[in-house]
Amino acid sequence: MTEPLRREWTVGGMDCAACTVKVTRAVERLPGISDVSVALMGERLTLTLDPAQADATQVEDVVRKLGYAIAPRGAQPAHAGHDHDHDCDHDHHDHSHGHATPADRDKPWHKTARGQLVIGTGALLALAWGVELATGSVIGTWAFVLACLIGLAPVARRAWAALRLGQPFTIEGLMTIAATGALFIGAAEEAALVVFLFAVGELLEGVAAGKARDGIRALAGLVPRTALLEEGGTSREIPASALRIGQTVLVRPGDRIPADGVIASGTSGIDESPVTGESIPVTRGPGDPVFAGAINTEAALRIAVTKDPTDSTIARIIRLVEEAEEARAPTERFIDRFSRVYMPAIVAIAALVVLVPPLAFAQDWGTWVYRGLALLLIGCPCALVISVPASIASALSAGARRGLLMKGGAVIEAAAAVRHVAFDKTGTLTLGTPAVTDALPAPGVALPDLLAVAAGVEGGSAHPLAQAILRHAATLAIAPLPATDARALPGKGAQALVGGAMAWVTSPPHAAEAGGLAADQTARAETLEAEGKTVVAVFRQGQPLGLIALRDEPRPDAAGAMAQLRAMGIAPVILTGDNPRTAAAIAAQLGTDYRARMLPQDKLAAIRDMGPVMMVGDGINDAPALKQASVGVAMGSGTDVALETADAAILRNRVADVPALIRLARVTMANIRQNVAIALGLKAVFLITSVLGLTGLWIAILADTGATVLVTLNALRLLRADPGRAT
Repeated sequence: MTEPLRREWTVGGMDCAACTVKVTRAVERLPGISDVSVALMGERLTLTLDPAQADATQVEDVVRKLGYAIAPRGAQPAHAGHDHDHDCDHDHHDHSHGHATPADRDKPWHKTARGQLVIGTGALLALAWGVELATGSVIGTWAFVLACLIGLAPVARRAWAALRLGQPFTIEGLMTIAATGALFIGAAEEAALVVFLFAVGELLEGVAAGKARDGIRALAGLVPRTALLEEGGTSREIPASALRIGQTVLVRPGDRIPADGVIASGTSGIDESPVTGESIPVTRGPGDPVFAGAINTEAALRIAVTKDPTDSTIARIIRLVEEAEEARAPTERFIDRFSRVYMPAIVAIAALVVLVPPLAFAQDWGTWVYRGLALLLIGCPCALVISVPASIASALSAGARRGLLMKGGAVIEAAAAVRHVAFDKTGTLTLGTPAVTDALPAPGVALPDLLAVAAGVEGGSAHPLAQAILRHAATLAIAPLPATDARALPGKGAQALVGGAMAWVTSPPHAAEAGGLAADQTARAETLEAEGKTVVAVFRQGQPLGLIALRDEPRPDAAGAMAQLRAMGIAPVILTGDNPRTAAAIAAQLGTDYRARMLPQDKLAAIRDMGPVMMVGDGINDAPALKQASVGVAMGSGTDVALETADAAILRNRVADVPALIRLARVTMANIRQNVAIALGLKAVFLITSVLGLTGLWIAILADTGATVLVTLNALRLLRADPGRAT
């Protein structure tokens, strides 16, 4: 039995939400196709295909019939055999006059296929007006009929293609009915004007959609296309995409780094703003990791490639931003369901407007047919459907440029609603580089023996406290004792078989329970903890060896970030496994609440009790709490775990970016509400005025396309949002 395959294509020419709906519904009808997802801003079609029932060619044929370009992901989309507004061409020559194609992206509007359609349609309309002025009303009327039919033909062709694929309620279908109906009731001039305005509206939608996509394309442009590969003492230029792990590249001052790697030789300032949003260059030298897309500012570097170009940090960020469109916000899902009912309802209302007054009240047929046709045009839900994805795409792009990653609209909506933010302490609110301040051997124990055992137990641990003990022992030239069977004790410490006997490094309360504290050590530990230090006890079975105290300073921006959160009406709280006295000392410096001595299960329970809560941690030790929270945020400079495990990631390791992320989410939701209000408000006003006869066909189509453009332009404002600035 053949396993279903997940396939992905790039679809060119989708400029509004109606496009994604058409593609989705047409592809869903194919046998053997499931889990269809179409991303408007990412221009991506993803689906699950059962090879026993369908193949990729069928999918591509259906999409091309709708007038869109399509190609497997990573290849250039081939132009459709008949694009949105051009003649069917079975030889697949390109006579595109409809949707913007990939080749149109960098052209001025008047040189694009859609721009030329607008110019041509406008010229026909102007010619018809000229004929009417020169020859009189009868010949002028036929000139308008001809202009309308020529401009309407490609729209009708698209409507017919959608109808054959089971989609009668498309904007092209409504447009065709309205324009044809207007011709039959003698409104030829207005029908021709409506066709022209429809073409103008589609052009503006395409331009606006292109602007929204530019933010994502700009991310892809951060990585250089070429790299200087060093081999055998010489360098040669190759495509950056051809680099492989283990190769060495030369990066000159002013160049962008072509791949994630480690500096092999050289020391220079690195501007990491393309990846983390941090504009101040940081000095990096041999052995330090660097990111693709970062800028070398000072001296030549030789960098050993450590990741395939397709798996670099910036490439993964781009993928996350593109794929985030699939994690749709609840608001977006509701609007999508609403639109499926809305269009047929509008058609039904328009039919009632046409039929009821003449049949029930002997009103004039021409008047009410005209008003019904206007209702059809005003009823298209394009503006409403695109109101959410346009805002989400702009927010994701703006956030990514500032080192704030959110995995989709659902995360943005959840982040905007949080009322509590829970922080892990070590490595999140603190610098994560604790240092040993006191090493106090028990009576009869030498300092080297204390540190040798402690370093032996912690030898395999990546925990910041363990690393601090190892660094301190190394500074004093004390070698760790050989250790085996090391394991962590969650929320308590660690143990290992050291020098042939078990040894522990744990919190003082756990040591006291196990008989690992001397009589006077409890009071001494409390004194050290009151000074804001973290204390661990080192002991063997029934033999206390001593205490080690460490201090980890808060991040410089932590106190300011807590103040920002409180000003936003959000309650910050520290959840830590550390002792209450140390937690209280840190909390007092930051002005926040705290809960101490928390085991992983305690953190989970606390998160559950807080309601809408954001959990901020390092993405490793706090994985369960990050998953439990409404929004889990990992702090880490582009680390794999920060990009993969949580709902959101902060790449700059700045606590101040937590309120910035929430601020961006709130601004985005406000923008979405504005867009929904614009879309529904304009629809409501012009639905009423159309029924009352106060506005006609050309105003109806202008209101429809105008609402879509207004909504998209409003969403584009988010690209300029500065969430880091407190308001």
